[in-house]
Amino acid sequence: MAYARRKFEQALGNNKELAEHALSVFQKLYYIERQALESNLNYEEIRKLRIEKSVPILEEFEKWLKEKSIEVLPQSSIGKAISYTLNLWKRLIRYTENGKYQIDNNLVENSIRPMALGRKNYLFAGSNGAAQRAAMMYSFFGTCKINNINPLEWLTHALKVIPDSKLSKLEELLPQNFSKQ
Repeated sequence: MAYARRKFEQALGNNKELAEHALSVFQKLYYIERQALESNLNYEEIRKLRIEKSVPILEEFEKWLKEKSIEVLPQSSIGKAISYTLNLWKRLIRYTENGKYQIDNNLVENSIRPMALGRKNYLFAGSNGAAQRAAMMYSFFGTCKINNINPLEWLTHALKVIPDSKLSKLEELLPQNFSKQ
C-alpha cells in the first residue's frame, strides 16, 4: 500500500486534484490502522474493524480508480499511479482479510534493510547452502524483532523441542507463534 501511495505523491505535479483525492483515501486507511494499534486490539478485533471501516472505503476507492482510469492518459504520472494500484488491487486489499496482516510491508523492509545494506558481505558465506541457511536465520531473527521476542529465548526453545515435534506441527515453532506457547 505504501508503494501505491507513493505513486500518487509522485503524480501531484501531473494532476493535483486526483492525486490529492487518492492521498486522502490512503490517509483514511492509515488512520484506521493507527486506531487499531493505539487501541491494542487483538487480531480478530482488527479484522472486524477493517471490515467495518476500511472495506467500504476500499470499495469506493476501487470504483473511483476504475472511473478515473479511462479519463486520464495512461502514460501520465496519474495514469501510471492508477494503473499500478488497480493492477495490484487484490493484493493491496488482502490485509483486510486477516488482523495479523499489515497494511503495508514497511516493517519488514525496515527490518531487512541492514541485511540489504550488507549484501556484498554475504557473498562470501562459503557456499550456496550456507548462504541459504544464513538468510533463513536472518528471517527468523527479523521475525523475532518484529514480534518483540528475545531471539535467544526463541532459538533455545525451538532447538530444545524440535526433535520431539511432528513435521505437521513445525509451524508452531516459528517466532511469531512463540509467545503463544
